[in-house]
Amino acid sequence: MINLKNIPNSPGIYLFYNSQKELIYVGKATSLKNRVRSYFAGPQNPRPIEIMIHEVINIKWITTDSVLEAIILEGNYIKKYRPKYNIDWRDDKSWNYLVITREKFPKLLAVREHEIKQGAKVAESKYKYLFGPYPNLNTRATLKILQKIFFFSTCKPNQKRPCFNYQIGLCLGVCTGEITTKDYSHKVIAPLVLFLKGQKKSLLKKLTSAMKLAAKENNFEEASRLRDQIWNLQKIQDIALLNKDFVKEKEATQKKSVLIEGYDISNLGTTGKVGSLVVFNELGAIKSEYKKFNIKTVTGQNDVDCLKEILKRRLNHWEWPLPDLILVDGGKPQVNAAKQILNEEKINLPLVGIAKGKARKKNEFHFAAAKNSEEIIKWALQNKDLLIKVRDETHRFAIQFQKQKRKIPRG
Repeated sequence: MINLKNIPNSPGIYLFYNSQKELIYVGKATSLKNRVRSYFAGPQNPRPIEIMIHEVINIKWITTDSVLEAIILEGNYIKKYRPKYNIDWRDDKSWNYLVITREKFPKLLAVREHEIKQGAKVAESKYKYLFGPYPNLNTRATLKILQKIFFFSTCKPNQKRPCFNYQIGLCLGVCTGEITTKDYSHKVIAPLVLFLKGQKKSLLKKLTSAMKLAAKENNFEEASRLRDQIWNLQKIQDIALLNKDFVKEKEATQKKSVLIEGYDISNLGTTGKVGSLVVFNELGAIKSEYKKFNIKTVTGQNDVDCLKEILKRRLNHWEWPLPDLILVDGGKPQVNAAKQILNEEKINLPLVGIAKGKARKKNEFHFAAAKNSEEIIKWALQNKDLLIKVRDETHRFAIQFQKQKRKIPRG
């Protein structure tokens, strides 16, 4: 029996092991306690997770001081141990690496895994260090946080004018020629590499020694810089890294709201078929969670098969939180098709389809209940106006995507 009582309520990574003591999955969390418990809360997990959970015999965890450190540590463990389920579930488009270039004044960049695979020899010649992979990394926020701590260069050396980062104190003078390549390597790259290797304690020790030496030599400007760097490392402000995975954990501790996913298909005859996914709660649209789909497997004009395709593709993304209700634009054929896919994936969710009635003036609602869905169905019946808004928005979003595709010139 797995004991979940002692798991701390702090950031870090969790490690799932099977009966052969093999690490089969590693994940990150802002609250280890909430995240790990969510895996064992009941049958609402998508099928791939249920399969994994049946293999889990032992759970370990490592706490960190920040979300950023949890992300770095997760990437290091994936790279070192290549856990089975991390590898099986990966999507090259969502796996990122942090790389340090081989330039005179090296830069820190984020690149996708498929870019590295497509040009392995080029990557080896361009990048001196490669860290990761980091699943679902918020690259912009991560680079911004690391920039504030390590002052790595984003500019060209020896320019006529200082760069913007220099003017706000985030560049050590690569653009103005104030720092040598040797000092840049010592002050910027070496500490950055230590941090990305997960050696924060060793880094803090080295920086503290360097700060004391600078003060002893009356180099108070350098001592002040090192003091600030140490403080920033100890108090990393990484709220921007709260991606979907972390937001899901936070919402689990708050009052649950009803989450709705709406689907629609748009096509131009037998070509240009697309699908849309919109997300709503009681307060309205959550546009940051919208998704677009190009239909890949359906030939001919068959909206029902197109709906099956996009719903199946969506459900393969187990890392996306499941809604409380799925809404489709259409009547019984669409609802039955969606129900078929949910059954195949062994996911227990209620459905509603909204079709235009006779003369297309009246909305007809078609519900398909699921186990323990009485409360959601009752809520849906009381909020038909909102459901109509969701249906209309799925249609608008699909049409918008269709128009965007038509504007793209073909080579």
